[in-house]
Amino acid sequence: MLLVAFLMLNIEQAAAQQRTITGKVSGGGAPLIGVSVALKGTTTATATDVDGNYSIPVPDNNGTLVFSYIGFLTQEVPVGTQSSINVTLLQDAKALEEVVVVGYGTQQKRDVTGSISSVKSQEFERQSSQNPVSSIQGRVAGVQVTNSGAPGASPQVRIRGVGSAQGGLEPLYVVDGTFVSDLSFLNPADIESMEILKDASSASIYGIRAANGVVLVTTKRGKTGAPRINYNGFVGVQRVTNKLEMTDAQEYATLYNEKNAPGTIGSNLPNTDWFDEILQTANIQNHQVSASGGTDRATYSLSAGYLNQEGVVKGHEYERLTARLQTDLKLTDKIKVGYSGIFSGYKSTDIPGDIFYQAFVAPPVLPVRKANGNYGDPADYPIGNFANPQASLDWYNQKSNGQRLTGNVFGEWNFLNSFTFRTSLGLDYAINEFRNFQSEDSLTTVQKAQISSLTRSRSKANSWLWENTLTFQKTLGDHEFTILAGTSAQEAFNETLGGSVKGVNYETEANLYLGNGDQTTLLAFNSAGREKFQSYFGRINYSLMGRYLLTATLRYDGSSKFPESDRYDYFPSIGLGWVVTEESFMQNQETLNFLKLRASWGKLGNNNVPSNITSQVVNFDPRYVAFFNGIAYPGGNLTDFPPPTLLWEVVKETDLGAEFGFLNNQLSIEVDWYNKKTENAVFTVPLIGTSGANRSSIMGNFASFQNRGIELAVRWNATVGDDFSYNIGANFSRNKNEVTSLSTGNVSLAGGSIPVGGYLTTISRVGDPIGSFYGYIMDGIFQTTDEIAASAQTNAKPGDFIYRDINDDNVIDSRDKVILGNPNPGITYGINTGFAYKNFDLQLDIQGVADRDIYNGNRNTRYGNENYDQDFYDNRWRGPGTSNSYPSANLTGNNLDPNSFYVESGDYVRIRNLQLGYNFPTTMVNRWKMQGLRIFLNAQNPITLFDYNGFSPEVGGPSPIDYGIDRNVYPLSATYNLGVNVTF
Repeated sequence: MLLVAFLMLNIEQAAAQQRTITGKVSGGGAPLIGVSVALKGTTTATATDVDGNYSIPVPDNNGTLVFSYIGFLTQEVPVGTQSSINVTLLQDAKALEEVVVVGYGTQQKRDVTGSISSVKSQEFERQSSQNPVSSIQGRVAGVQVTNSGAPGASPQVRIRGVGSAQGGLEPLYVVDGTFVSDLSFLNPADIESMEILKDASSASIYGIRAANGVVLVTTKRGKTGAPRINYNGFVGVQRVTNKLEMTDAQEYATLYNEKNAPGTIGSNLPNTDWFDEILQTANIQNHQVSASGGTDRATYSLSAGYLNQEGVVKGHEYERLTARLQTDLKLTDKIKVGYSGIFSGYKSTDIPGDIFYQAFVAPPVLPVRKANGNYGDPADYPIGNFANPQASLDWYNQKSNGQRLTGNVFGEWNFLNSFTFRTSLGLDYAINEFRNFQSEDSLTTVQKAQISSLTRSRSKANSWLWENTLTFQKTLGDHEFTILAGTSAQEAFNETLGGSVKGVNYETEANLYLGNGDQTTLLAFNSAGREKFQSYFGRINYSLMGRYLLTATLRYDGSSKFPESDRYDYFPSIGLGWVVTEESFMQNQETLNFLKLRASWGKLGNNNVPSNITSQVVNFDPRYVAFFNGIAYPGGNLTDFPPPTLLWEVVKETDLGAEFGFLNNQLSIEVDWYNKKTENAVFTVPLIGTSGANRSSIMGNFASFQNRGIELAVRWNATVGDDFSYNIGANFSRNKNEVTSLSTGNVSLAGGSIPVGGYLTTISRVGDPIGSFYGYIMDGIFQTTDEIAASAQTNAKPGDFIYRDINDDNVIDSRDKVILGNPNPGITYGINTGFAYKNFDLQLDIQGVADRDIYNGNRNTRYGNENYDQDFYDNRWRGPGTSNSYPSANLTGNNLDPNSFYVESGDYVRIRNLQLGYNFPTTMVNRWKMQGLRIFLNAQNPITLFDYNGFSPEVGGPSPIDYGIDRNVYPLSATYNLGVNVTF
C-alpha cells in the first residue's frame, strides 16, 4: 500500500508539473494542416489537424515550441505562462518551396520548367463533390470541366482545348503510379494532391498517353505519430435549378390550332407539366472514416466511404462503397517497400436514356393517367405518337453494378548516397454488369411489348503495369543534377460477354437469367480486345546556382494497336527556366520576391484508336454463294475498308511562361502562352455509296489542327491581426481552336447528326474551329406571301425562316451554308476565395465560361406535334408584324434545316461552391476527447446565370465533331448539405 501511495504521489506531482498548450496555426490566409509542432530539445511533437488546431503537453519550466511547415519560415515561440498559442506562419521569401508531383518523381515548384498546376487536399475537403475531377472545376487555368447531373457520371475534362480529334479525349489519369481511365472509383477525401500536367514538356514523360494532358493523383499516406481517426460526412438534398418552362395545355392547344387548323383541339384539356412529373427533390448522403499513423519504421493509412445519391429523376439511384489501404515499411535505412490499394463497388438503378427528351416533347394535354387508372394514351387525342414519360419510368427495369480494384506495390533502394532504384507493379481490375428487363405489357399504343425480353451483359477489364526507374541525384558546387532512366511495360485486356432472350417470366430478381426464357430466341454476343505497351524513358533535370534550369525528356513508346512498321515512336521535350530574382542585379530591389521565366517544347502522342483498325476482315455471309459446276460454295466479301496505314496522332506544343511573387510572396501571379498543334489527327470520313462497304465511313489520319491560348492565375493571401485571414484566387484562360489542314482536300468533315432528316449540324474545315456549327443564317421571318414571291424561297409560307442567299444566285442551297457558331469554349475562368475569422470560415467559388455556343438539338428535333418551350410561345410569329425572330408554330419542313436560330449562347457564370464552417474551440473538443470538430453548411451550384433555352449550359459530347449539341442533357442540380468533420 505504501508503494502504491508513493507511485500515485509521484504521478500526481508529474502531472502537476505539466500542462497542455492548445492553439491554431494559419498561413497563406488559411488554416494549415500537418504543421509540425515540437517542444524544442525534446522528442515531444504533434501535428495540426485539418482545421489547423493542435494540442501538446509542455512542462512548467517555460519551454519553446517550434512550428515548421514546407514552404513557410520556421517559427519558435516561448511558452511562458501562455495556455493558448495561435501562430501565423510566413511564406518563405527566398523562393517558392512548394513541392509538386511530376512524372516519376517530385520537384520544388521553383525548379519546374513546364506548366503544372497543383490542387492540394484542402481544396477537396472544402467541397462536397462526388467525383474528384468536379472539385477542380474553375480552380485551374486552362482546364475545362463539363459536369453531368447524372449520379455516378464522370465529368468531361479538356486541358488546353481539344487534344485529339476523335477517340480518347480524356487526359491520362495516374493514381499512385497506376494508369486508369477515370476517377469515378476514387473518394475525393482520399486525395493528398492532384497535379495537372498541362504542357508537352511536363507530360512527354508519358509519351503516347499524354496528347490530352496528364492528371497525377497522390492519395493520402500515413505519417509518423499516434493514430489519428477522422470522420467526414454530410447529408443533403439536390434540386434542379433553372427548370425549363414548357407551354401548358391551353397554350399548347393554341399553338396546335395555329399549326394545323383552328378548333382542332378544344378547351377543358388535361394539363400536365411533364418535367414536374418526372423530377424530384433527391437525397444525398456521404460518409467517410479514416485512420492513419505509424512509427519511424512503418506508417499506415486506411479509409472506408459510402455514398448514396438519388437522381433528380424519380427512380434513379446510385450507391458507391470505397475502401483504401496503404502501408509503407522501412526495412532498413536504405530499403523501403509499400503498397496502396483502392476498392470501389457501385450499384445503380437506371432510367431511360432519353427521358428528358420524352418530357420535353410530350404534349401537356396528355394526362399521366386516365380516370380508369390507365396511363394517358396519345391515341385518345389527335396529337401523334408520343411516349408517356411516366409510363416509361415505371416500365423501365434496368440495374447496373460493378467492382473495381486498383493497386500499386513498390520497392525502393537507396545506394551509394546518390542512387535510388524503384520498381513498382500497378494493377487495375474492373467488372461491370447490367441487366435490362422489359415486361410483356401494353401501357399505351406506343409503349407495348407482346413478349417480355431480357438482356444481360458482363464486361471485365484488367491491366498490369510494371515500371522500373533509376534516379541519380547529385550536387557539385553550384551544379545540381537529377537524372532519371526507366522502363515501362503494360498489358490491358477487356472482354464483354452477354446475350438476350425473350419470354422470361419475372417474379423475383432471381428469375432474370438468360436460361429462364425461350431458348430459340437466345442471342449471344461477345467481344474482346488486348493491347500491349512497351516504353523506355529518361529525364535530366539540371540547375546551375539555383538560377538557370534545364529539363530534357525522351520517351520511346510502342503500342500493339498500330502496324508493325509504325508501332514505335520517340517523344522528346525540353524545358528551360531562368530564376531572375537569383541574379545579383535583383538583390537590391524590394518589389519582386520571385520571378521565373520559362520556355518549353515537347512532342506527345495519342494511341486511343480502335484495336486492329488496319486489319482487313473478310465477311462470310450465307448470302455470299459461288457456284462451280452447279455446286454451291460459301463465299466471302471484303466489305470493310480499313485505312492502308494508321499513324500516331502527334501533339507538338510550345509554352512560354512567367511566375511572379510579390509582397513576401503573398501575391503570386503565373502567366502562360501556348501553341499546341495536333498532327495526323484521326478523323472519320464518309464513304461513297458505291464502295460496297458495310459501313458508311472510314477512319484515318485526315486532318491537323491547333489550339493557341493564354492562361493567367493570380492568388493573394493575407492575415489581418490574430483573428482574421483570407485568400483570393482568380484564373483566366483564352483558347482558340483552328483546323489547319485536311488531307481530303476541299472536302470538309461533317458531323453532329440530328435524328430528324439526317441533318448534320457541324463541319470541320481549314481555317475554322473543329466541329463548328454549320447551316443557314436566319435573316428574319416571312410576313406575307408577297414577300415570299420576291424571295429565293418561293415554296415558303408566312411564318417560315428567311435564309440568307450568301452567293446571290436567288437559290437557297448548300452553297449558302456558313459557320454559325463555335462549341469550343473560348474563355474559361474562376474566382476562389476563403475567409477565416476566429473559429468561423467561409469559402466562395465562382466559375464560368464565355465565348461559346450551343446547338439546341431539342428544339430542332421535331417530327410533328411536339410540345414547345415557353420562350418560343411568347415570341413566336402569329401574324404579320408579330415577330421577326421566332417562326410560327408550324416548325416543319425547311424550318428544321440547321440554321442560326438553333445556335444559342453557351456563356454562363455560376456560384460553384459556397461553404460556411465553424470550428469548435480546442479546449472544448479536448474536453470531449477529440482533436478537432468542425460543422459546415454547403451549397454547390446554387445559382447559375445564363441565357440558353435549356436546363443547363454545360453541354458536352462524345467527340469534337459532336460537341455542344444539346440532345437530352441530364441537368446539373443544386446540392445543399449539412456536414461534420471530427478528428480523434
